[in-house]
Formats: sequence, C-alpha cells, structure tokens
Amino acid sequence: MHPVERLRYVARATGYPQDVVLGETARALASYASDPQGLITACRRMVQRQPGSAPLVWLCARVVCAGDARAEIRAAMEEFEADRTAIELAHALPDESSVVVLGWPETISTALPRRGDVEVLVVDVHREGGGLVMRLVDADVDAVDVPVAGLGAAVANADLVLLEATALGPSAFLGVAGSLAAAAVARHHGVPVWVVAGVGRLLPERMWLPVCERALPGDPWDADDEVVPLSLVDRIVGPTGPLPVAEALRRTDCPVATELFKGDVI
Repeated sequence: MHPVERLRYVARATGYPQDVVLGETARALASYASDPQGLITACRRMVQRQPGSAPLVWLCARVVCAGDARAEIRAAMEEFEADRTAIELAHALPDESSVVVLGWPETISTALPRRGDVEVLVVDVHREGGGLVMRLVDADVDAVDVPVAGLGAAVANADLVLLEATALGPSAFLGVAGSLAAAAVARHHGVPVWVVAGVGRLLPERMWLPVCERALPGDPWDADDEVVPLSLVDRIVGPTGPLPVAEALRRTDCPVATELFKGDVI
C-alpha cells in the first residue's frame, strides 16, 4: 500500500484497538522519516482524525521532536508493545473483591481474565458491557451485566471501581461516559477508585488541553467520553502498578509538540 493511502486509511479508521491504530500509524510515519515537513503534516493529519487517542499524540510528539525519526518510531513502539499495565493491574487487584468497570475498556479487559477470584460488575455503557461479560464468563470469571441505570447501586456495593483513561492530564482524565458519575458515587460511599492509564496515556498540560478540546465537541451530555477530575481518584495504575496520583503523574515522557494541533489538514 502506498504510504499516503495507508495514512488516509488509518486516519479514517474508527473503533479499532489502540495497538492496531498505533502499529499502522508507525508504519505510515516511517515512510516520511526522511521528509521532516511531510512527517509533521502526516502527524497533524493523524492527530486531527483520531482526536481522543493519547497514545497516538504521544507517538507523534516523540517522532516530530526526535533527531532520528525512524529510530524514535521504533523505540516508542517497543515501549508501547512492552506495556505491563494489564499484568500489574491483575497482580494488584484485591483478593476475592467485587469490582466495577464501564463498557469494554481495553487494558482492564485484558487484566481481568487473569483473576478468576474476583467478581466483575460490568456497567453496559455504549451497549458494550454484554460482550465483555460473555468474554469474562468464558474465561471462568464471575461477571454480571449491569444496566446503566444500575451504575450507582453497583458502585455503592463494590469494593473497587476501575476506570480506564483514554488520556490522562495533570488534573483530570478522559474516560468513557459514566466515569464521572461512577467516581463521584464511589467517593461518596468510600469506595476506592483506580484509573488505569498505560504507556502513552499521560500527557503534559499543553498536550492534554487540545486533546480534550478536540475529543469533546458540542454538548458534553451527548459525548462518548467525559472529563473526570483526579481529585476523585485514589490510585493510577500504570506499567509499574498502582501508585498515588501525584507519584504517577511524574512518569510522563511525552514531549510538548504544540505544532501537532496547528491548523486543519484534510
């Protein structure tokens, strides 16, 4: 496939896992490694067309700020593919606990089948919960399909709420719709809230703000995602396991590359 066609294909793709999007993006960007201006244009196009993908912003920022674009693409992808967040989360879950998750979060859903001793209350956000329940049951995990109307009751009766960040900033994270309500109810009932944010999700302020602006257009109640303040979070789970919020925020390795958000590229 021609590099330009590959770039257009990936830019327009929706609903694919982040590892697929990042892998295809990396291959497309490698074709522009010797063309700095073409590389920036390609990165802008990807960021514009995939507005809520923090890993893609992280990859593009690292590439445009690197002296050797090809080597940086390789290094970033190796780090992303070696992400231990799901493994560390599985190890850290309290024994025989009841946990709440929303929809079908990528990293969390990879971790849960490793722990057959937990009960998972899956809130059916975006009608994805039923599919995750079937997958967990097939893996011998006790899972319950909870309607959205039961979110508050599920959280109030759980031992832990697991929320997944599609992007994480210095004071808030971007999560699936319902995350704010789940975190607020959990805080009221004294239920711990862990936010799962793997490699590439943590962004510095100047990269986090434009990601939010592009990912949340129009009326917030109609959006698929929402912003949740970190004041409602107890731990952030990353490649080294659960950490206090302040400590976890120190691990960002995304450089500031605001040129990625300048202008619209068709």
